[in-house]
Amino acid sequence: MTSSATVPFLKGHGTENDFVIIPDHQNTLDLPPAVVARICDRRAGVGGDGLLRVVRSEAHPEARAMAPDAEWFMDYRNSDGSVAEMCGNGVRVFARHLGAAGLVEGGDLRIATRAGVREVHLPKDPAEGVTVTMGRPRLSGAEVTVTVGERSWPAVQVDMGNPHAVVFVDDLAEAGPLRDAPALSPAQAYPEGANVEFVVVGKDPASRQVALRVHERGSGETRSCGTGACAVMVAAARRAGAEPVRDGTPVSYRVDVPGGTLRVSERVDGQIEMTGPAVIVAQGVLDAGWLAADQ
Repeated sequence: MTSSATVPFLKGHGTENDFVIIPDHQNTLDLPPAVVARICDRRAGVGGDGLLRVVRSEAHPEARAMAPDAEWFMDYRNSDGSVAEMCGNGVRVFARHLGAAGLVEGGDLRIATRAGVREVHLPKDPAEGVTVTMGRPRLSGAEVTVTVGERSWPAVQVDMGNPHAVVFVDDLAEAGPLRDAPALSPAQAYPEGANVEFVVVGKDPASRQVALRVHERGSGETRSCGTGACAVMVAAARRAGAEPVRDGTPVSYRVDVPGGTLRVSERVDGQIEMTGPAVIVAQGVLDAGWLAADQ
């Protein structure tokens, strides 16, 4: 990072899971973890749950193999600067930016991520939700425990391209303030850590409605987590005895997060689809000298 230029950025959110978006089409910017953390700082920076760097797949060594299928690569970082495999809300916001910037047309497109290529449907009307095909979930069936303070619960281990521990509780307040990451055991179940979702199931099981709070690995408690909503939907469906691949019947849940509502479905081929809002709220420039001040 040099001090000789400004760096364009945008700000967006999906169900109030908010991101700083940095267009870097040719992969020329050096964004070490400390710089990402400065940008995402809510008091001294722009502020965000994470950072989305917009790079052409052919220009990034991690995405070059996906370039024939997906022109654009979402280089996602958590707010502490750590690299993450996938972000469901981030993909929707990323796609919205591509459309608003004229880099893609509305309709069906593909976006490369560290968890693989994701199919996206981007409506031309920005008021409509963006739909992402999130891939197939992986449930380990292993016994996992989540602990907050003096309380512990069994958890469902779900992988949605990134790791999740889903805990069913009677009241979301049971999770406490979630300032610190809940403890996970056994440690080897999550060698890179995990997102932890606390879930309440609606009183009428037939309504297929759940509500959650989430502690995101590397970001803390956030207003929403797209992959987490998908993991929760899968865990809730299995808890209710629904398994579309086995049953031949798709299942859909309304997932309420602190920042809004997502619709998550599982198809009979095992693919998870998520639909929700994606909003670009601002654009500006970062002073590169400020970014480089502590480097």
